[in-house]
Amino acid sequence: MLTPGGKVDAAAIRAAWEASRESGDDDPESRTVVFTLQRDLKARLDKYLTSRVTFLSRARLQRLIDDGGVQVNGRSAKSSQKLREGDEVRVVVPPPASGVIEPEEIGLDVLFEDDCLIVLNKRPDIIVHPARAENSGTMLNALAWHFRHRSGGGLSGVGKDEARPGVVHRLDRHTSGVIVFAKTEEAHWKLARQWEDRTVDKRYLAIVEGDVRPDGQVVDYPLGPHPSRLKGYREKQVVRFDDLGKASVTIARVRERYWLGGARGGALEEGAGAREGEAQGRGPWALGSVGGWGAGAGAVDAGHSPARATHTLVELELKTGRTHQIRVHLSHLGHPIVGDDMYGGGVFESGGEVLLETYALHAGLLAFSHPLSGEAMVFTARPPERFVRVLETLRGGVMEAVPTEGTVALSRFGV
Repeated sequence: MLTPGGKVDAAAIRAAWEASRESGDDDPESRTVVFTLQRDLKARLDKYLTSRVTFLSRARLQRLIDDGGVQVNGRSAKSSQKLREGDEVRVVVPPPASGVIEPEEIGLDVLFEDDCLIVLNKRPDIIVHPARAENSGTMLNALAWHFRHRSGGGLSGVGKDEARPGVVHRLDRHTSGVIVFAKTEEAHWKLARQWEDRTVDKRYLAIVEGDVRPDGQVVDYPLGPHPSRLKGYREKQVVRFDDLGKASVTIARVRERYWLGGARGGALEEGAGAREGEAQGRGPWALGSVGGWGAGAGAVDAGHSPARATHTLVELELKTGRTHQIRVHLSHLGHPIVGDDMYGGGVFESGGEVLLETYALHAGLLAFSHPLSGEAMVFTARPPERFVRVLETLRGGVMEAVPTEGTVALSRFGV
């Protein structure tokens, strides 16, 4: 998979990817490239890989290193690591992006659009941009069609080499809500700076299992890739207290509590006490405490009344934007998001009917400054109907509204 000049052959990587896709099993070994250093280098690991994997940007390679896709002498590495003679560098190379975004007629809920940006209410079953073998059916494909047939213009060229033109930030496939794309390079860089400076207000609503206490809390646990690179674990993030854990801060505010299927004052839901008791630190990293490892998060005060709610509506404010941040933080506290089976959340049923096919997480509010005029812009979006159906079912039981300081009026989210 190396050219005579020692660079990774993009065509060979793409062929290996296509072969694994056709077989139905993504085998990372088929895309693993090994470099053995013949001399000491003063260059950093990320800079060295930029010269070898030329179809990936340095930022993309840094993310690959952070996600555990690169090992030096059999161990996870840092981007800043200096390489020495005899070092063995193993890289699981992702497939190169085609760079071509084909227009597809896919419905979009446009909240706002002008010459430099477009704001959408993303539905919960679509990915933002092409990734791995999914080169169609994305929001970028939908936007390409939208610009060609409806509004004109196009997306910023920033990120085009990675098939991510105009993408300022992302939402997970099954997360719905407000998202902005840049239409010019100037707008893209100015919006990106607001994300870097953390001046953007991002509010999410999540329906979670159990009784979240206290009403307001700062969840400050570093996150990083799961230490296992086996299939089924590579996509997961965990709480990590080692050098691969990145600072991750979420403010969680309780909005409503629900006692489904019984009045307040009833016993704990079956298994709740066991889940809370699983939060025991076992090493420098931790999975969410539901069905896995924990790190002593202890979401519920042990002295609180046993009349605990079965579910809670939580408003989340992101101070950082790590992969799966909200999902991992809530699971780590012992309160996984309803329907989030990756991090321990169960399905939500009513009368034998599954009301929610995915997890209940919605980006309800996004506020930033217009990249050209500087005008303050605030966008809100109502959650999808299946999210609202779950809320209505929960509110049909016993409900408690919680006045928590710093929240946004629920009426602004349409719920």
